[in-house]
Amino acid sequence: MTTMQLNAQIQESLALIKDDEPMLRRVANYLKRITKKKEDPTLMTEEEFFARVDKALAQHERGEGVVLNSHEEIDQFFNQLRVDALQN
Repeated sequence: MTTMQLNAQIQESLALIKDDEPMLRRVANYLKRITKKKEDPTLMTEEEFFARVDKALAQHERGEGVVLNSHEEIDQFFNQLRVDALQN
């Protein structure tokens, strides 16, 4: 069954219960349960964010850091950050 067919089937089923509020609530709760997303490992607290900003500022003041001279270097740098974040 294709995605389009599945979507059509779901829409048809929802149309049958569109006026049945208790049933719609059950369906909505079920969908929430089965579609819970995994915790995003890239999310951080406000404290963690500002700690990273403070660390970066301190590194900058010491003359440390990364110099990126081209779009290719920028792309490569951010791609590596993404890979590192997914691995942690």
